[in-house]
Amino acid sequence: MTGATIKRDLRTGRSVWADSPGLGVPVRPLTQAISVDVCIVGAGISGAFMAHELSRDHSVAVLDRRPPLMGSTVASTAMLQWEIDLPLTALGDRIGAKNAARAWRRSRSAVDALKRIVARERIVCGLKDKGSLYLAGDEYGHRALETEAGARAVLGLESRYVGPAELRALYGMERTGAIVSEGSASADPARLAAGLLRRAATNGARVYSPVEALEVLGDPDGVTLTTDAGVVVRARKVVFCCGYEFPKGAPTPEAEVISTWAMASKPQAACPAWLRDMLVWEASDPYLYFRMGGDGRLIVGGEDEADPVAHEDKTKLKRKCETIVGKLKRLLPQVEFEIDYSWAGAFGESSTGLPSIGPVPGLEHGWAVMGFGGNGITYSVIASQIVAAEVRGGVDPDADLYRA
Repeated sequence: MTGATIKRDLRTGRSVWADSPGLGVPVRPLTQAISVDVCIVGAGISGAFMAHELSRDHSVAVLDRRPPLMGSTVASTAMLQWEIDLPLTALGDRIGAKNAARAWRRSRSAVDALKRIVARERIVCGLKDKGSLYLAGDEYGHRALETEAGARAVLGLESRYVGPAELRALYGMERTGAIVSEGSASADPARLAAGLLRRAATNGARVYSPVEALEVLGDPDGVTLTTDAGVVVRARKVVFCCGYEFPKGAPTPEAEVISTWAMASKPQAACPAWLRDMLVWEASDPYLYFRMGGDGRLIVGGEDEADPVAHEDKTKLKRKCETIVGKLKRLLPQVEFEIDYSWAGAFGESSTGLPSIGPVPGLEHGWAVMGFGGNGITYSVIASQIVAAEVRGGVDPDADLYRA
């Protein structure tokens, strides 16, 4: 839900976030060899959180072959949820109940951390606190959701089950049940990433674009990156934050790249008032998800396919949009939806819904961050915390959850 590698739609030509104000990030060409404490490869949301955190006490260089923000970040639907794609009960079956509880609690705390960062740094990104409505579907029905809500409540996670009558009365939707949760948020992901990179720049971080890292060579004291600019970058540490473009040699635990579609309505779409305060998603495969933006746009996505290149089919974009709008109208007939932006892209997911955050095998001073699943931005926060702890010589207590 929160990330995809953008493919331009022929009709609109841009994602909804690419037209946001305030996306300026100071960049420079790489014209001579440099030496830094940490080199971050990728200037999207993951790289931005990483640069923001590490620039507090390290010299940092960020490299990107694209302009900053223009990879997976501008294609995000930015539903900043702590709820993981795989339910707590199901994740417990995969990795054990204690580890599942740790993962869910860490996700919850990461959303709180994100909110604190935005407030402390005064980043203008339309951040808004929101609840979440998780609808019963063909993958998890009302009984599974009732059990799930109870398991979350035991952990102190703000969730409660609502039956069909209450769901109808509160939200005007016909489903057999749902989970209502508190503590999530939404934001403009491009403005968030731009703000973080600008704050990092005030700490001395430098963003180089366009420049591509071609090869990384490790030695006992650090790494040397060769680039297409014909000059090298020397760093004590390197962190790959490349979205769903997996770095060579990086671990990808039972992960795959699939295709996904999303769209945004024109501003001030006619929607029920409660939708301004809720993120909505369903327990189906493929699933529908939607939310309101600050300007009254309805942002909708789904119809994922287990095909890494299906998003490249431009003729499929229109069909997918029609299917998604049809699903939305069946769920909320009163909604008026006129497509203003639409896009498709590659999306990474793992068997557990958890990201991959950890060392690159064979590269002593290197880490790779891949925010699989629908919590990409939330996982970017966790990645910055885990990697920063290790760069500083410590150990994050939850690091083992995200290792391959």
